[in-house]
Amino acid sequence: MLFDHRTYTCRAGTIKRHLALYEEHGFAVQSKHLGAPLLYASTETGDVNSYVHVWAYTNAADREQKRAALAADPAWAVYLEMSREAGYLLRQENKLLTPVSFVAHRTP
Repeated sequence: MLFDHRTYTCRAGTIKRHLALYEEHGFAVQSKHLGAPLLYASTETGDVNSYVHVWAYTNAADREQKRAALAADPAWAVYLEMSREAGYLLRQENKLLTPVSFVAHRTP
């Protein structure tokens, strides 16, 4: 199992607009290729201009295949361009995580 943990930070005051843009134009196409996210959450304390999502993959090859299919989808390219034009995002941090052996994890 491989978890792709991503943290995105938006310009102050734009997170709701960014998430609305993603909900309308990005979520369906991304979910079509990656499946349902394990977690998609906005930050309640700390940096309230950020949100996190976690996608689960069987392994690195599964992640590579699914993300390549997403990148090749014209609808995803349209969403990415809309997001760039909106300019809401300031930063993105990705972490690939593997589970520890002594805790059971649910599968995607």
